[in-house]
Amino acid sequence: MNVLVINAGSSSLKYQLLDVDTREVYAKGNCERIGIEGSFIGHEENGSGKQKLEVALPDHKTAIDHVFEILENVPQKVDGIGHRVVQGGWYFPESAIVDEDVLAKVREVAPLAPLHNYAEADVVEICRNKFPELGNVIVPDTAFHYNMPEYAWRYALPRDVCDKLHIRKYGAHGTSHRYIWRATKQFLGDDVHKLVSLHLGSGASLCAIEDGRCKDTTMGLTPLDGLIMGTRCGTVDPATVFFLSREGGYSIDEIDTMMNKQSGLLAVSAKSNDSRDIEDGAAEGDEKCQMALDMFYYRTAQLTAEMVCSMEGVDTMVFTAGIGENSDVMRQGVMDRLAWLGIKIDPTKNAVRSDEPRVISTDDSAIKVLVVPTNEEYMIALDVAELLSK
Repeated sequence: MNVLVINAGSSSLKYQLLDVDTREVYAKGNCERIGIEGSFIGHEENGSGKQKLEVALPDHKTAIDHVFEILENVPQKVDGIGHRVVQGGWYFPESAIVDEDVLAKVREVAPLAPLHNYAEADVVEICRNKFPELGNVIVPDTAFHYNMPEYAWRYALPRDVCDKLHIRKYGAHGTSHRYIWRATKQFLGDDVHKLVSLHLGSGASLCAIEDGRCKDTTMGLTPLDGLIMGTRCGTVDPATVFFLSREGGYSIDEIDTMMNKQSGLLAVSAKSNDSRDIEDGAAEGDEKCQMALDMFYYRTAQLTAEMVCSMEGVDTMVFTAGIGENSDVMRQGVMDRLAWLGIKIDPTKNAVRSDEPRVISTDDSAIKVLVVPTNEEYMIALDVAELLSK
């Protein structure tokens, strides 16, 4: 089956057409700056080089129309469409074939992820109207975390408030964490049972996975919770919000913007939200960049220990996503903080870059540490193939 995977953001739309059986990617691209001046589409297909098409993209409908127009020149036909949905809310413990009820529920839970869910729902509706003969499947990022133990997802707030507003830990990056479990299990076989997945990118989260089931994760009601990220502050004292409002005079919207877009590595380093720039700055003696790295190492190690606690043990740790896959400096820094667990990293193995899963720990390390490139698009495509084949 050839599946078109679509990932619609607030001002972007990524797409990939791939064969579920062979994993061959026939075409992929991204529509950038939707609704903003200077919009364009980057596209590549069947191994050819990247093309940049400068086109006006006033809205997501125009963007998806362009995508389907581009894909008309690709010889492989589309058999089904999979949509990444950031927030499945209280409705979706797993992926679902789209009908009117499913689409309505994606919109109903959108206040939990307003920058994403509304755009994603619009794109799903456009695809259904444009190609009614094709099945559409939503794959919520939150689904993998839906059935974690209640003591892990429940907040200690009044029950009536939580029930009325559906407040709980939802997590994120679930499709990536689920793929990491699958790929690591295939790679190691029966040697993996208690795994900590470290999805470290501009957005970052950890997940404790015991025999395929999520036991806990670091993101909460929203993706702001947990780790320090590129521009997100991660976990802070909740009273910080009240203090900023009362003493600083900041509005709720200003605090929201501050914590999501002006904080994290960007704020601490006073240089960049890109870890590569921060690593370069630290190497040149920039103390603020070094502090950003130290805080990231410390917080990641600290929350890794929380994930280990949720499973009462660990046998495997896996780094993935942009930073996790590409920065040997970050991996070493985090693992040095966890050396007390008996972890030993082989510097030579850690320095290697590869598109394949690989072990970077020493043979005598108490815990196996790997780097496994994530593939959310393939995971989404698998769900589409499974559901539409029933």
